[in-house]
Amino acid sequence: MTGLPDLPAGGAGFVDHIGIAVADMDQALALYRDLMGLELERLEEVSSENVRVAMLKLDRTGAVGHVELLAPMTDDCNIAKFIAKKGPGLHHIAFAATDTETVMQRCRDAGLRLLDESPRTGAGGKQIAFLHPKDTGGVLMEICADPV
Repeated sequence: MTGLPDLPAGGAGFVDHIGIAVADMDQALALYRDLMGLELERLEEVSSENVRVAMLKLDRTGAVGHVELLAPMTDDCNIAKFIAKKGPGLHHIAFAATDTETVMQRCRDAGLRLLDESPRTGAGGKQIAFLHPKDTGGVLMEICADPV
């Protein structure tokens, strides 16, 4: 994004999505889509994480921002473990980046631990990396950028 000189290198300046762990995708869609009125953009499976993902738009006018529902496909995937430990609910917040690697390096330079050594492919083909929540005030943060 050009024309925004106050943004740090690699930053996009907005929240890409809010990830919510759900035990049952159909029940979650009934709430977020059918009752709250969020538009379902897509459903997909991320086999590398054994998770089913629903992306719902936060703004029907096409502005950026989504709620990401994450339902486990197996009992031993990360989302299943999260739900078993903490119950369904807020899982992470994802900040958009124009350059994931630059933001990751800036976080490393600031002394933050990353859960990913390099960007990996997530839902929608986005390049993603997570920061350790112990270094971010207990919030699991994701850095994500559009597919290369």
